[in-house]
Amino acid sequence: MTRLASIDSLPDANPGSLRRFLHGLPGVDEVGARGRVDALGTRSIKNEAKAWAIDLSIRMVDLTTLEGMDTPGKVRAMCAKAVRPDPTDPSVPSVAAVCVYGDLAATARAAVGDRVHVAAVATAFPSGRASLEVKLADVRDAIDGGADEIDMVIDRGAFLAGEYARVFEEIVAVKEACGTAHLKVILETGELRTLDNVRRASWLAMLAGADFIKTSTGKVTPAATPPVTLVMLEAVRDFRDATGRLIGVKAAGGIRTSKDAIKYLVLVNETVGDQWLVPDLFRFGASTLLNDLLLQRQRMATGHYSGPDYVTID
Repeated sequence: MTRLASIDSLPDANPGSLRRFLHGLPGVDEVGARGRVDALGTRSIKNEAKAWAIDLSIRMVDLTTLEGMDTPGKVRAMCAKAVRPDPTDPSVPSVAAVCVYGDLAATARAAVGDRVHVAAVATAFPSGRASLEVKLADVRDAIDGGADEIDMVIDRGAFLAGEYARVFEEIVAVKEACGTAHLKVILETGELRTLDNVRRASWLAMLAGADFIKTSTGKVTPAATPPVTLVMLEAVRDFRDATGRLIGVKAAGGIRTSKDAIKYLVLVNETVGDQWLVPDLFRFGASTLLNDLLLQRQRMATGHYSGPDYVTID
């Protein structure tokens, strides 16, 4: 894929400056992007590398429950699994974080202590349709409950209407409200229609101060896809080249198998390099992926799969 040319100057928050910059980004060759991910998806992985990739994938998981019927008991059970994914095998690493609604952040923090991160969705998740005052209150409540990562959603309606400055200013305000907490900005790529828009939204979020850019809420189809993730990875690579800042990427929604996770790791390595192959710079947002990673890990260690009771039903 074509690499972004050097940038003489980055835009400020002026609406005209933002529009000129975002619409001046190179267009995405959608056919080329799909061909690239298809080719990388055929890479064969040796068993030793596969075992390493499975453990790395476990460490990159944001174990997630985002349902209206979530209860403190369900969150505590998920947190126990996040800290000790396999109680029978202490060599299995903990996941990166648990991800919950903000009102359950305190329950999650009490359950995990400082052993894994607590991420809370905020800013009127999943629609992003609320006043800025409500969105900021949402963020502050989650942080007061113990969240050290905030997953915010952008206002896709404003973005698609070309109100880039409005989206930019909201991200800036949320970042300020986060204090020391890391900010993941959810683009909801399934609603952005084109890969060109995914590239523009990625740059807009990074310019406004995102620590991570995230594909999706998991509530919209399609959620994470390899072509979308490729475009986002290219954006963080080019942003690093332009600014020196390293921005993380979180692929969320629809990633359920070890095979899929490993394909994403190959995509990361081939697009941005092994510097991003760490939980601080790449995450999977998932509720069921961990189960398959555990099953595949045990099969590689013992030569057979465990019975149906080996993993929990999520």
